[in-house]
Amino acid sequence: MGKTKLYSLYKGFLDCLCLCLSRRSGEAAGDDRRDNENGHLIYKTGDILVDRYEIVDTLGEGTFGKVVQCLDHGRRGSQIALKIIKNQEKYREAAKLEINVLEKIMLCDSNSFLPYPMSQIRQMAHQIFHAVSFLHDNKLTHTDLKPENILFVNSDYSLVYNTEKKCNERRINDTAVRLVDFGSATFDHEHHSAVISTRHYRAPEVIMELGWSHPCDVWSIGCILFEYYEGFTLFQTHDNKEHLAMMERIQGPIPQRMIQRSRKQKYFQRGRLDWNECSKAGRYVKDKCKPLRKYLLSHGVEHHQFFNLLERMLEYEPSKRISLSSALGHPFLLPLAGPGRSQVWRNSCDRSR
Repeated sequence: MGKTKLYSLYKGFLDCLCLCLSRRSGEAAGDDRRDNENGHLIYKTGDILVDRYEIVDTLGEGTFGKVVQCLDHGRRGSQIALKIIKNQEKYREAAKLEINVLEKIMLCDSNSFLPYPMSQIRQMAHQIFHAVSFLHDNKLTHTDLKPENILFVNSDYSLVYNTEKKCNERRINDTAVRLVDFGSATFDHEHHSAVISTRHYRAPEVIMELGWSHPCDVWSIGCILFEYYEGFTLFQTHDNKEHLAMMERIQGPIPQRMIQRSRKQKYFQRGRLDWNECSKAGRYVKDKCKPLRKYLLSHGVEHHQFFNLLERMLEYEPSKRISLSSALGHPFLLPLAGPGRSQVWRNSCDRSR
């Protein structure tokens, strides 16, 4: 494969699988690509898959599908090899099995996608709230908040022995972070595109086309903080209706007034999400998602405070979602409210410029 970096990350693989599922259901919005008689996706150099992977070349072909060289725009254009599964049921099912295998293998990884300690989550949340609150105060919405756009100033780490896993883990030394990528930032008075945010961090009002403003950033940050806490993505999907079904599984029913105002009535029937829990997709959502509080890793006070904050950040209705200025005063962040704390953080900002 030469300079191409082969990806074994199951999340990238899942992107491809879901591309096949979208093609099957005819919901690849705005995408005029089709399959050939063998079920292979018809593509050309320069095509973008799932709003992320830009095809450079074909590397090979196998029983399950094709492997293409891509630029991963979700990872700063790094070169990867990506498997595109044939659009046939037996290969989709086989791909799901492979994903399960990769998920289990990843559990043995020495450090990838491990949760951060609660103290570090608190420190990073505090900085992110300050940074994005500053944008909101200046009538700007970032619109593309995700872990890839929150960078450590210094990535040095220490090895800390995990007594449960009986192995060393990397622990970041300095939690100072910076918010990056303002290419999609939008002023309040500017045109608001219908679709914003990377899929996994997209707020319900965006999916339902209800209009959006600063609260959509708050939703995205809530998803990011959950990922910091658990080590995996809260909403692992690439389909709008499935995304909404996951939200209902985690946060309860979507409010009626939002459904009534939505421009996406095709997702609803008789005032409820049109979702079959007994279907394969329905069973997938039930298996992968659970009510938010069931993700608690501990019943300590700070964990419950953290989940109370998440619940307020993941409120369905934007008008009821906590603002970042209010979030800065939440009990979860009180340990950082001591004298001199904010000054230390500002000094860290100055040193990193």
